[in-house]
Amino acid sequence: QVQLVESGGGLVQPGGSLRLSCAASGSIYRINDMGWYRQAPGKQRELVAAITSGKSTNYAAFVEGRFTISRDNAVNRVSLQMNSLKPEDTAVYYCNADVRPSFVSAFSAYWGQGTQVTVSS
Repeated sequence: QVQLVESGGGLVQPGGSLRLSCAASGSIYRINDMGWYRQAPGKQRELVAAITSGKSTNYAAFVEGRFTISRDNAVNRVSLQMNSLKPEDTAVYYCNADVRPSFVSAFSAYWGQGTQVTVSS
């Protein structure tokens, strides 16, 4: 089956940096868009950044130039470099991918299990 596994979360001081990575594995025919979402306690899940198979990117307004999303299509991996982190960036970050599994005609959204990012002194 298709799986997305995130890594790279943790505790960082304000102004610090983290790099999140997400690897897709399983019987995959093709992946279109990939992205990162986050969810803070008591709030809705929201888009952080997205990237197409052609590597066009889209960022939420709150990113303010601080984050960079990238992907390596050869290994089905998407990453999020986060710099100048703020306490309000604290959330669980989820990897998302629009995947067509092998022998399946349609694309479906797949989600990782989430990785905790905590920005605090």
